Amino acid sequence: MEYNTQKTQLHMPEYGRIIQQLVERCKELSSKEEKNEMAMAIIDFMGQRNPQLRDEENYKHKLWDHLFILANYDLDVDSPYPFPTKEELAEKPKKMEYPKLQGDFKFYGKSILQLIEKAIELENGDEKEALIEVIANNMKKSYNVYNKEHVTDDVIFRHLKELSENRLDLTGIESLEKSKIYYTTNNRNNNKNSSNNNNKNQNQTNKRRHNNNHKNRK
Repeated sequence: MEYNTQKTQLHMPEYGRIIQQLVERCKELSSKEEKNEMAMAIIDFMGQRNPQLRDEENYKHKLWDHLFILANYDLDVDSPYPFPTKEELAEKPKKMEYPKLQGDFKFYGKSILQLIEKAIELENGDEKEALIEVIANNMKKSYNVYNKEHVTDDVIFRHLKELSENRLDLTGIESLEKSKIYYTTNNRNNNKNSSNNNNKNQNQTNKRRHNNNHKNRK
């Protein structure tokens, strides 16, 4: 009986011993043309054995990389992609940077930072002022949801100023309720509610007239 420990080491166990043996056979072929043909067949076989890879981006590229690893970085074939070196694959990924929003400001989210950067890039004018007010209103909503308590506008203004490194300042506005964005939204809602109420009253009037006319006919 031959134990697995006595067999050739599997460089990628998830592909199994059959594919490993096919790769070893490919390396032993004499002509480059035969190697290329067999390498293509192995790639197709690897894709069939691991269909989940097809859901990943550039899965063909990944299969060719895996083929080269299975060959222990020693395979003379014409690949449509450059083969990685052993050193490149052994290189540790770069340390991920922590997001800027931490501590007291983490509940605002990354999207707020992106909006702040966008507002800073805009030239002074109505568009920039409107965006700043939108940012402040969303910051206030996020603060209230996360902390489950009311926050005054001056706190939001102070946080916005700090997050923008003093480049966005709303101290000229007495409160968010007096900002353009607030009045625009509320006027639209009030007009909509007024229109709905008018339609409702008109329907009720028409209904009463219809009932009165019906009684008169009797």
